[in-house]
Amino acid sequence: MKKLFFIGIISLLLLSSCSINRMAINAVSNALTGAGSAEVFTGDSDPQLVGDALPFAIKMYEALLSQNPDHQGLLLTTGSLFIMYANAFVQSPAEMLDPVFDYYERLEAMERAKQLYLRGHEILISALDKKYRGFASATVFEGTLDSLLARTRIDDIPLLYWAAAGGFLAYSIDLFDFELGAGIPEWTAMMARAYELDPDYSDGAIDTFYILYYGSLPELMGGNRELAEVHYRRALEKSRYLSAGVFVAYARAVAIPAQDYDSFRESLEMALAIDPNLDPANRLLNVLSQNQARFMLDNEWEYFSLIPGR
Repeated sequence: MKKLFFIGIISLLLLSSCSINRMAINAVSNALTGAGSAEVFTGDSDPQLVGDALPFAIKMYEALLSQNPDHQGLLLTTGSLFIMYANAFVQSPAEMLDPVFDYYERLEAMERAKQLYLRGHEILISALDKKYRGFASATVFEGTLDSLLARTRIDDIPLLYWAAAGGFLAYSIDLFDFELGAGIPEWTAMMARAYELDPDYSDGAIDTFYILYYGSLPELMGGNRELAEVHYRRALEKSRYLSAGVFVAYARAVAIPAQDYDSFRESLEMALAIDPNLDPANRLLNVLSQNQARFMLDNEWEYFSLIPGR
């Protein structure tokens, strides 16, 4: 984290100099977006430290991006960091606020999360548009998106995954934003293409997404509990049963809608049983997911109309 901080300070100082050249900008951009750079955040065990550091990091990446707008690594990192920050440090804490006594604070935080998701989503869509001209305006209904998606390759998966996730997450906050919801067919096609290219991407991250996707949507909009169960089993296998987020996603998207209290409790207890240190690269994600699991167990009465034995 200290290394990233000092690189950030140096990069901002360089950007303030009129004499900086393209080679220097690219050197800093490459250093901050190279292999393993994300693990500075995802591998940490202190959510507060990362949460405090991310806003500075995001603005640093935005400063670099303003000077190097076509750098694909910067576009991906900046866009995905907006989405990660919105999910882990804005929306998730907001969901833990009391919906009655903290109503306005919760509402404001959720709206902020939505706007951060959209900022990240737009950056990632612009990255895809720079690689595949016309991507930003392509649609499923007009048949213009399929041909562009067919050209995407393995190295496009993170762009497709994070762009689609950002759109879905923003819409999930405001289901009455019908203009935003019009993008669902495109996001669905993007995620499907990413899964087609590599179904094992990021230890089953797309399967985890599909647990939420198929479990949360009503049947008329594509919801399917059986498919959610299929992707749950796949996500567990691909993550080697080391992802607390998989268990939390199942509890949230499948067990609660089905009012299956036993599965809810079992999955969350399994999430809490994971040792975050067994997967160092995803330590932070597991710590955050376990925090959610504890909250959900402590507030189980909010999710179930009837709790056995109570």
